Amino acid sequence: MRISLFLFVFCAFIKVQAQDDFGSAFDKINKEVQSGSKAYINLKNATESIGHRLTGSANGAKAEEYAYKLLKSYGYDVKFQGFEVESWSRLTNETKVGDWADSLITITSVTLAHSPVKANVKAELVDLGNGLEEDYKLDSGKVKGKIALVFLGVLPGSPEGTPSLHRSEKTAIATKYGAAGIIIINGVKGGVLLTGTASVTGKLIPIPAVCIGFENGMRIKEKLKNQKQFASIDMTNFSGIIKARNVIATLKGTDTLGEKIVVGGHLDSWDLATGAIDNGIGSFAVIDMARTYKALKLENKRTIEFVLFMGEEQGLLGSKAYVEAARHLNTLDQVKFMLNYDMTNNPKGFATSRVEMKDLFSSWGSQITKIDTGFKNLFYSGAWLHSDHQPFMLQGIPIGGGTGGDLPNNSGPFYHSDGDVFKLVDEQQLKNTVRFSAMLVYGLANTPALPVKKQTDDELKGFLKQNNLEVPLKIAGEWRW
Repeated sequence: MRISLFLFVFCAFIKVQAQDDFGSAFDKINKEVQSGSKAYINLKNATESIGHRLTGSANGAKAEEYAYKLLKSYGYDVKFQGFEVESWSRLTNETKVGDWADSLITITSVTLAHSPVKANVKAELVDLGNGLEEDYKLDSGKVKGKIALVFLGVLPGSPEGTPSLHRSEKTAIATKYGAAGIIIINGVKGGVLLTGTASVTGKLIPIPAVCIGFENGMRIKEKLKNQKQFASIDMTNFSGIIKARNVIATLKGTDTLGEKIVVGGHLDSWDLATGAIDNGIGSFAVIDMARTYKALKLENKRTIEFVLFMGEEQGLLGSKAYVEAARHLNTLDQVKFMLNYDMTNNPKGFATSRVEMKDLFSSWGSQITKIDTGFKNLFYSGAWLHSDHQPFMLQGIPIGGGTGGDLPNNSGPFYHSDGDVFKLVDEQQLKNTVRFSAMLVYGLANTPALPVKKQTDDELKGFLKQNNLEVPLKIAGEWRW
């Protein structure tokens, strides 16, 4: 009996391994992408003909149409998924700092998104270090009615393990403790200014928020050690309800169970530049993965949805709309895995929220390394926030993507800045994202059985706690336990 059982299990194991021998399909994907990829030229054309892709703007609508027409030209069933978004854009901004309230000097700054439609604040400036809750508790309430000065990431010299909260979370803490405004110091040297949302909800915040350059910020911090500093923030912005659209291309699976793999990346960008890195390299990689599947006429057991989300930069609005629509239609359980490509470049391995995927990911990775030894078959498991995978992960859906690659041409410092332009993109590294990721998608869409399923509410709670996400989710108002 034991021998029979062993033979049965062994034969089943061999069968699964044989079914997961995707080397032939991977080789076809590799050759097609290396010779026929359109990701680089499509992204170049988009940056030149559209410019930035701010959600709710005329440019944003052009980007939606551009992606729709590309996917349609590849032979896809494409649809728009409309949603209403509180569109925000900057109008005017002037930030001043000085030794005396009536003698302030203008410093270069940029308004952070979802700041009030109109704000004019003049107050004493208070250094709140890293802008964490404990920094405000140490301040003993002295920030109330004043302007908080906060470092964007983690200050050099901070204790090991100091949390690095998102700018929106730091703004929420400043608001909680009664600050009249917040000035955030960018961590990148050279006067680079960073934009992005200062709202954890994607709605207007009650206080003005601006970003200033590293050198100006550190100079002000040094002055505050010996004397008071004062600041003023005078701004106007636009905010109003407007429609935006996700773009969804569907490749039907052959399995009748209706299981689905979602492959997404955000199409929108901020308005200071053309968003070539954030997130042109991610979204146009997703589009080219879709092109590759049609060019090769690949069939899959599970349905694949290639999704270009809008509104990510303004609070994950498009991906939240997708999840909410699926919940309303009772189709969310069909989503068995979500892959997100946000500034993914030249991956050397695969990342996922579920450690149970290690064996499968590694087995597919070992087949990829036979094609290209530049792929190192790295594996990372964990959880992270602030991109379009988050709404899926908070429903217990397994998520993942590429890992181990560096951004091209030292483009990291130009994240969310006016330096995020097409010349930073590396064509071969973009091809690498497309081909290795398309292979991962193929594996997920065709493996006979996935070793993970949607987490229960209790499992998800424990998982998020284990990954130290309780505090940031509470700040964002998304901790439901």
